[in-house]
Amino acid sequence: MAAKFSVPIKIISFSILLFITINIVNGQAQPNQSTLVFYLQDVGKGPKATVSPVIGINGKVWSYNTFGTIFVVDDPVTLSPSPFSTLIGKAQGTITVTSQDGANVNIVLSIVFNDVQYAGSTLEIQGTSRQRDNLRELGVVSGTGRFRFARGFAVFETISYDPTSSESVIRLTVTLAIP
Repeated sequence: MAAKFSVPIKIISFSILLFITINIVNGQAQPNQSTLVFYLQDVGKGPKATVSPVIGINGKVWSYNTFGTIFVVDDPVTLSPSPFSTLIGKAQGTITVTSQDGANVNIVLSIVFNDVQYAGSTLEIQGTSRQRDNLRELGVVSGTGRFRFARGFAVFETISYDPTSSESVIRLTVTLAIP
């Protein structure tokens, strides 16, 4: 007789446990969310270039519009749009032109902090950037130090560009959830 009731009791017990688990998860506080805003100082040519093509398809011009071109980046990261603003770190990584028409690039970028508050910490940003869009959103996939286990998104916005010197300032707004 006990065997007849064991299956329904197990199902009821499992259902109650599942219900309690769902309510506990839904009742928990959301992870800490933060929004950080800083600026990348990007220089595309000259002796102080911070972004440079390193390889591309033989016989083609290596540019942001040429499929297969790979760039390395080492941009200063500052607190304000001014290149003389407080330096808080570097944006280091690669940019690869991944679409045949040159509209999209794949970005793998580490924000390496050296300021007092976040020294030794990094944010890892990755994704496809639709470079002809004014706002370009990529994923924050990880972090270290103060940003360990960070997840979120980063919005890149070019706020100034000088075609003569190939210098630009890019606002980077990062929204993070840190458990």
